[in-house]
Amino acid sequence: MSVVFVPKRQRGKAQINQETIQRLLDENDQLVRCIAEYLQKGRATECVQYQQILHRNIVYLGTIADASPDLPDATTTKQTTPTF
Repeated sequence: MSVVFVPKRQRGKAQINQETIQRLLDENDQLVRCIAEYLQKGRATECVQYQQILHRNIVYLGTIADASPDLPDATTTKQTTPTF
């Protein structure tokens, strides 16, 4: 079961740390592999539940990223051009 599905009474109390984020990323990797395997076997209808979980995880990670003030913003990050 995904770590995103937390009972209502515990929502907002979970600590979001690097370990939690990594677990979600690992779970997403496994979901993508499972979805691809089912699709290769022609069993697309079985993929729907995994796609829904993957979607929720991605939305959750996006919400964390949007709410995190300590992550650099892509629009303000200074990109350097290597000189040769």
